[in-house]
Amino acid sequence: MKKVITYGTFDLFHIGHLEILRRAKELGDYLVVAISTDEFNKIEKDKVCTIPYSNRAAIVAAIKYVDEVIPEEGWDQKKTDIVDHSIDVFVIGDDWEGKFDFLKEVGSSVVYLPRTPEVSSTKLKKLISKEY
Repeated sequence: MKKVITYGTFDLFHIGHLEILRRAKELGDYLVVAISTDEFNKIEKDKVCTIPYSNRAAIVAAIKYVDEVIPEEGWDQKKTDIVDHSIDVFVIGDDWEGKFDFLKEVGSSVVYLPRTPEVSSTKLKKLISKEY
């Protein structure tokens, strides 16, 4: 069985999120999705999510492409996740191009997928704030 992992915050779930999950699943048989916790987002990324972690995890877990959801609690856990979950392919958006090539050291291939144009949670948040 070929196992794939991807990471994200998945706040204000949108078509870009769905597309990366669909394309990631096409690369293997089993998809693990690591979702940034609220604490990790606040402390390490300096951002506050609109949707709490438990709800974001439930939404992503309900997607048919997703086989397992785990919490992302820090930047450094990726190597450990790959080993602990026997991951063959690490997938992330191409806005991170080259940043995770070091994961090849633990036996995973690294794939950077193109983002869905003109869609992001940041843009959605800006649109929503203009309406209110």
